[in-house]
Amino acid sequence: MGANSSLVTEFVLVGFSRLVHLQGILFSLFLAVYLLTVAGNLLIVALVSTDAALQSPMYFFLRILSALEICYTSVTVPLLLHHLLTGRRHIPRSGCALQMFFFLFFGATECCLLAAMAYDRYAAICEPLRYQVLLSRRVCVQLAGAAWSCGALVGLGHTSFIFSLPFCGPNAVPHFFCEIQPVLQLVCGDTSLNELQIILAAALIILCPFGLILSSYGRILVTIFHIPSAAGRRKAFSTCSSHLVVVSLFYGTAIFIYIRPKASYDPTTDPLLSLFYAVITPILNPVIYSLRNADVKAALKRSIQKMGPSEI
Repeated sequence: MGANSSLVTEFVLVGFSRLVHLQGILFSLFLAVYLLTVAGNLLIVALVSTDAALQSPMYFFLRILSALEICYTSVTVPLLLHHLLTGRRHIPRSGCALQMFFFLFFGATECCLLAAMAYDRYAAICEPLRYQVLLSRRVCVQLAGAAWSCGALVGLGHTSFIFSLPFCGPNAVPHFFCEIQPVLQLVCGDTSLNELQIILAAALIILCPFGLILSSYGRILVTIFHIPSAAGRRKAFSTCSSHLVVVSLFYGTAIFIYIRPKASYDPTTDPLLSLFYAVITPILNPVIYSLRNADVKAALKRSIQKMGPSEI
C-alpha cells in the first residue's frame, strides 16, 4: 500500500442516531418537508415554463434556481430518510465521495446563480433602457452555464482533494451527510495545511459571488434613492426583496459553516445549522418567491382558474 492509501472503506453517518425515541417523528417531519420542497419548486418550474407573463430573464434564473433546489435537497434528504427508517447508517467511501461532490456541486452552482440574479436586478433597475441587451437570451444561457461549470469544478476539486487524503479510522461522521468539515476530522495526521487550502477555496467560491451581489445591490440602492416618488422606490425595491431574503438565508449559513477552521466544528449544533441550508432553505424559496412576487401570484391564480370546471 502507498503512503496515502486509506484503511477506511465505509463511513457511519451518526446524524440523529442519539435521538432514539424520535426516529419516527423525524422521519415523518423530514419526509413532509422533502415532499413539500419538491412540490413547491416543481410548481415554480411549471409556472415559469408555461405562463407567458413569466418569460423575463429574472424568471429564467428563477426556474433554474427552483430546479437546483430540488437537486440540492435530494442529495441529502432521501438518504437521511433511509437511515431514519432502517437504522442502517453505513455509507461506502465512494458513496460518501459522491454525495459530497453533488452537494458541493449544487451548492456552488447556487452561489454563482444568485450572483447572476443580482446582476439581473441591477440591469433591470439601474440600466432599464439596456436591459434587453445586457440580459439577452444568449447572455442568460451563458451566465447559467458558467454557474453550472463553476459548481462542477468546485465539487470535483474539493471532493478529489479530500478523498486523496488518508483515512485510517475511526469512521463515524458526526453528521447526517458527508459534509466537508466532519469528514476532514477523520483524516489521519496533521491536516492544518489541507484545512487552510479548503478554507481559502471555500472563501473564494463563496465570497467572490457574494461580493458581486453586494456590489450590485450597492448600485441598486443608490439608484432607488434617486427615484423621486415613494411609490416608485417601493416598486423598485419590491422586485429585489425576494432575492435579498434568499441571499441572506443561503450566504449567512454558508459563510458561517465553511469559512472557519475545523477545530470550531461542533457535532451538536453544526448539523442543525446544516439542516437549515440543506433542508429548510430549499422549501422556503418557493414560499418566498410566491408570496412576495405579484407576477408569480398572478400566474398561480391564472393556472388555478384554468384547472377549474369548464362551462357547459
